[in-house]
Amino acid sequence: MTAAPSTSQLAPHSAEAYQAQLAALLPQGRAWPRETGSTLMRLLLAKADELARVDGRAADLLEEVDPRTTLEMLDDWERVAGLPDNCIPAPDSIAERRAALLARLTGQGGQSRAYFVELAAAMGYAVTIDEFGPFVAGSLAGQDLNGDAWAHAWRVNVQPPAVDTGEGFTITYFTAGSDAGERLAGFGSLDLECVISRARPAHSIVLFSYPVEPEPIAWFDFTLD
Repeated sequence: MTAAPSTSQLAPHSAEAYQAQLAALLPQGRAWPRETGSTLMRLLLAKADELARVDGRAADLLEEVDPRTTLEMLDDWERVAGLPDNCIPAPDSIAERRAALLARLTGQGGQSRAYFVELAAAMGYAVTIDEFGPFVAGSLAGQDLNGDAWAHAWRVNVQPPAVDTGEGFTITYFTAGSDAGERLAGFGSLDLECVISRARPAHSIVLFSYPVEPEPIAWFDFTLD
């Protein structure tokens, strides 16, 4: 997509400019005075106000047809693009909504490791990807004894942030008050799982791994005094 036009290219004509154009179309003679403040000039200025308003709205339309500058039609753009979706809630700011819209319209998809790593990075996550395969004749010693179902399986390893901000990569453990069916350990990156699961090749199975150190329920001191 090419760069958006500059504001100077979209500047509408003023009411005074339209008044001058209308006055230039009048016949010559004393019956058609051009003096500022005359009844005729005030009449032309009233008509010029509406022409300038329409001209300004036409300039606004040029802004609205570009998803990078749209404002009044942002809701319609999002409706056409299917935003917000089930994976990511609606952003708070106009700039973030425009960025999400542009990403949806210009996204080309992909099936490579690099594509999914970049997809996660755009959401603020650092990941690595492992691919698997079945154990067959000729497989190397030490290779996992995977069955045929692993031919199209791959794993996304979600890395914790370098600085813990309390957002994104969070862990919630199953407790006595949790509902049936909840995960024993829930992670605050379900938006990442949703986006990658939606973008994965349809024939593949994607798994997610989190480097979490188990927390012991109780500590025992076996040392003797």
